[in-house]
Amino acid sequence: MEISLKSREQIGYMREAGRILSACHREIAAMIAPGVTPLAINAFVEEYLARQGATPEQKGYRGFPFATCASVNDTICHGFPNDVPLAEGDVVTIDIVVNKDGWLADSGWSYGVGRLSRPLQKLMMKTEQALYAGIDQARVGATTGDIGHAIERAARKGRYGVVRPLVGHGIGRVIHESPDVPNYGRPGEGVRLVEGMVITVEPIFTLGPTGAVLWNDDGWSIQTADGTSGVQFEHTIAVTEEGPLILTRQEPF
Repeated sequence: MEISLKSREQIGYMREAGRILSACHREIAAMIAPGVTPLAINAFVEEYLARQGATPEQKGYRGFPFATCASVNDTICHGFPNDVPLAEGDVVTIDIVVNKDGWLADSGWSYGVGRLSRPLQKLMMKTEQALYAGIDQARVGATTGDIGHAIERAARKGRYGVVRPLVGHGIGRVIHESPDVPNYGRPGEGVRLVEGMVITVEPIFTLGPTGAVLWNDDGWSIQTADGTSGVQFEHTIAVTEEGPLILTRQEPF
């Protein structure tokens, strides 16, 4: 599949979608607490995006019925929001794709609920660090293998599992474009990055060392094979001559 390069003007449109998405995540962070349900978060996101003149792109995507993916503990991706209250010590990943005027931004973020165990605290910290290590490689002339290698190296240092079947991807007017951006790789291999590419970088690590996963019968949600918890941190990045531009960063632009 041909890679779609974006102009600076088009990246500006995606940055507006990213601004809305990052602001939404800041609101979610303030909501997370024991007793809150993923369905309540999902309802908030749908209402929040509507007020911003935006829509949740994954709702209806290949039949997915919700505005968010909400993945709790050993469900590490594409979880269905439900009415089970979050409990002290849980970790929940809320993944959102925002459509603003036909242009998309994608960011999944993991949140601790109340007080986490030390192993989960460390897993979250190291996975987020791996995200930024990968982003730092998203430069003109580098490769997707450089990004994946930086992420995989961080996982190995912490003895965490890398969920290899789930990868980052190009994004623009549709959720998934070329190229794939794996969370593993060798320096210099893969697709070479050029100005105008817009991609997601999204490490998913598990407490268990294998990163092996199972697909559930609902056709969407994915769980760790060993029952350990997993976390994900994801940003949408534009590759520019000035370096990687994070379109979904969560501090004010």
